[in-house]
Amino acid sequence: MRDELLELTGALKNHIISEKGSRDALYSNLYIKGNPVALSSAPVNATANNRVAHTPSITLEDIGKELGDCKRCKLHDKRNHIVFGEGSSTADLVFVGEAPGRDEDMQGKPFVGRAGKLLTDIIKAMGLERKDVYICNILKCRPPENRNPESDEIAACEPFLIKQLESIQPLVICAMGKFAAQTLLKTDTAISMLRGKFHSYHGIKLMPTYHPAYLLRNSGAKKQVWQDVQIIMEELK
Repeated sequence: MRDELLELTGALKNHIISEKGSRDALYSNLYIKGNPVALSSAPVNATANNRVAHTPSITLEDIGKELGDCKRCKLHDKRNHIVFGEGSSTADLVFVGEAPGRDEDMQGKPFVGRAGKLLTDIIKAMGLERKDVYICNILKCRPPENRNPESDEIAACEPFLIKQLESIQPLVICAMGKFAAQTLLKTDTAISMLRGKFHSYHGIKLMPTYHPAYLLRNSGAKKQVWQDVQIIMEELK
């Protein structure tokens, strides 16, 4: 399995090297193509280096305070920590999973287990660090035994995800895994049919792809994830 993860990371790094000439534009000088992507009417201003700055109507800190010691659904009863999310408050790329797992519940941070390590490797191979992106889940608390989220739990948590995205105003969302993609897109279409192309979530481009945990069990899917990552990287140029 280690060799397979190294192979995936190596493929990503090789692509970065082959496109070295455009790398600065990709990571240092990002543009919004067409109309600005925004969930609110917050003012948008161009800065000297042509990046798009925004003044959010609500900050991530404000949203965290609003969430508080959340007891809006039954999941609060057995959780150890709320897993709000972490990363850049002005990230151009947001990764969204379905829910925290055991490691995340214990540490209060998203994607910190084996799947999280693979996600970190993919982010690094894109030429980024975790601090440059934002990582979160639809649910902020772990479902018992990592079962699928239930409708009332999604209804309680998704409004906070929407507010997080409104604050960050990313260019692209990467929905990781079947459940995250189907929940956000309100569809039961198989992820194998959803991935590979952009969809829209509240006006933001959304790319579904396989969950890192799925890659740990099905190494053959790493090629498809790499294809999805390439499309995201092209969009961020």
